[in-house]
Formats: sequence, C-alpha cells, structure tokens
Amino acid sequence: MPEKPQAPRGTYDVLPEQDAARQAVERAARDILGGSGYRRIETPIFEHTELFARGVGASTDIVQKEMYTFDDAGGRSLTLRPEGTAAVMRAYAEHGMHKAPQPVKLWYYGPFFRQEKPQAGRFRQFWQIGAEAIGSDDPAVDAETILLLQTLVAELGVAGVRLRLGSLGTPETRAAYREKLVAHLRAHEDELSEDVRARIDLNPLRAFDADDPGTRRVMASAPLLIDHLAPEDAEHFAEVRARLDAAGVDYEIDPTLVRGIDYYTRTLFEFTSDALGAQSGVGGGGRYDGLAEVLGLARTPGIGWAAGVERLLLAGEHRPAPEAVCDLYVAGTDVPAFALAAEARRAGLNVQLELAGRSRKGQLKQADRSGARHVAIFGDDGAAPVLKDMESGEQEELAADAIVARVLRGRHIG
Repeated sequence: MPEKPQAPRGTYDVLPEQDAARQAVERAARDILGGSGYRRIETPIFEHTELFARGVGASTDIVQKEMYTFDDAGGRSLTLRPEGTAAVMRAYAEHGMHKAPQPVKLWYYGPFFRQEKPQAGRFRQFWQIGAEAIGSDDPAVDAETILLLQTLVAELGVAGVRLRLGSLGTPETRAAYREKLVAHLRAHEDELSEDVRARIDLNPLRAFDADDPGTRRVMASAPLLIDHLAPEDAEHFAEVRARLDAAGVDYEIDPTLVRGIDYYTRTLFEFTSDALGAQSGVGGGGRYDGLAEVLGLARTPGIGWAAGVERLLLAGEHRPAPEAVCDLYVAGTDVPAFALAAEARRAGLNVQLELAGRSRKGQLKQADRSGARHVAIFGDDGAAPVLKDMESGEQEELAADAIVARVLRGRHIG
C-alpha cells in the first residue's frame, strides 16, 4: 500500500479553523498601516535570481545556502522570493514611483521561502507582513516605521516584547570599522568556530550572531560599530531615538545587533518576545539607503521591516473575528431551492445550501450548527416553502419570492 502523501518538510497546511486567526493578523496590519498612508503592494512569488544575489548580498546565508533557485524553460535563473524589500524596490523603480510624492509608503502580506532548518514558528514556506517607506532619509521616517511595528505587535497581544535598536552607519563607516573587526578576529582566529573562521573576510559582522562559546568570548572584547559612527550617522541615530522617546517607546540600544542581509545602513531594529524562547525574533528591519544603487538604480533612501505571521501567532493572543453570520439556510437542492439561494445571495444575504441529502431533521440540525438565523424548508409536494425563524421557532408559509424580503427585513431589525 503506498504511503500517505504529506506536505513537504518545513511547510504546513492552514486548516479552516486556523484561518480566522490569520485573517485577524492581516486585518490588524491593514488597519494600522492603511491608516498611516501605506498602500498594499503585491510582487511576484519568484523573481530573477540576480535581484536577490545583488540586493540581499552574495555573502549572506540567504543567498549562499537558503534560496530556492531554479532554471525556467528558457534557461533563465529564477528564485522563490526569500524576502520582500528587494522586490519592492525593483517595483518602485520599474513603475516610476519616484515621480510620486515621497516617501512612497507600501505594505505587503504573503508567502516567502527559505531553505532553513525548520523549528517552532520557522518554516521553509512562511508568511510575512512587511512595510517599506521609500524616498526619504528623514529620521522621522525611521521612528514612524518602528512605531507602526510596535503598534501592530501590541494590537496582536504579543507577550514579553522587547525592542532592540542599533545603527550600522553608512557603507563607508562600516568599511573602516570592518578592517578593525577583521583584525580582531584574525588575532583570535584559533578561538573561533570553524564557520566563523571561514567567513572572516566574507562577512565578519555575522560573528556577533554566533552561538559558539569560544566565538562569543572573542566577540565580548571586539570593537563595536556604534562606537565608530561618523558624526552625521551618530546625529541621525540620536534624532531617531529622540522621536521614539517623545512617543514613549521603550527600547534598549544593542551595539551587537546585526541582520543577515547586506543592504542595511544606519538604523537597525528588532522586536523580540520572551514567549518564543531562544528563537525570539518577531519582526524587525532597518534603513537601506544603498539598496537602489546596488541594484543599478538611482540612489534612493528607504527603510522597512518584516514580521513573521507564524511568529506573531505563536507569541500573540488569538482574537479572531466572529465567523460570518448565516442569514438563510436553504433546506433543499431542487430547482426552486437553488433559485432561492441564488436570489438571496444577489440581495447580499449570507446563504448556505443543503448539499448532503440529509433528512428534514438532519437539515434543521445542520442549520443550527451553521448558526443560521432562518431556514427555508422546501416540501416534496410542490407546496410553498416554509420559512423558520431559528431564534423564535416561528414558522410561516411564504411564496419563494417573498422569503428574501422577509429575511432582509429581519436582518435590518436585528
């Protein structure tokens, strides 16, 4: 006997009973971001591989190890999107959004793909909410994007939240600091993990993320980028903090904060939750003023963030909206019953149709399970249908064309 088919490792099914909670996350994002002038954007699920290789960074784990890449029938290399920012920047340039009032504020919600080791709340196909503000380097834009993610996290009841804040400076600042960090790592090379040693020249900043005890001891005395910021970068960071302070946002400055993507500059932030254990990240992001140029576009500043839907659901309170009310349950599938269901739907009523061939008793029981307010019962003798009010139990024989008006009237009164 063949094995039962199963979803691929690192993916999952969203079952009907889980949908309402996910809709609540999307609705909160739409309300919070839409209310702040952000508009929804959808980019393709796959893009040219070059977009991510250049935008995310050839030395990153995402590009080196985690992307799902394939050749199409024409021999073009395509990649399932591992993150959202590079694609949004591509769309910004491709569709002439630089001609619109700046910053252009966009948000997205959808599936992304990384070939990572699956663990609680982390999957190979995962969903993210993201927001991008493109076209301004004003510190107020940084502070507002951070505040919006904090508002979303609070609205979803995420427990034990902490905001970590840092600055990566500009690429020039980082290049000078990088030399100091590489020198420190080389001086302690024999104490580092094999993985960190292999990436000293490729991506030394990632050493701050290492779990290896020897590497962590070395990094405890490593020079910190935040101590080597250029004056204009330090001033920008101070302005961001001043606005967060004015808004009453609690944060902790983390000089070791890094992210696994090369395009970040200046402001960097991450929200964590104690409810998630060791893998505590809920969402985060930062400024990426150099991304457009890396992609071969005109220099365009920007800042954004992404939050994992699965992580938000794990750490948050589940407050799904109530299911849609069933206004009318039509107990029958013959032609008159089907016609009534179609008419009622055209009138804007929520209608469910008996489709399982149940007995009259079974039909009424299913109508009750569905939360129906009214049931239209069709007899077998061609007589006019009976409309039953499920709350009062009252029944009334009505012509089929009068049932919709009666249910509509009852809904308006209710």
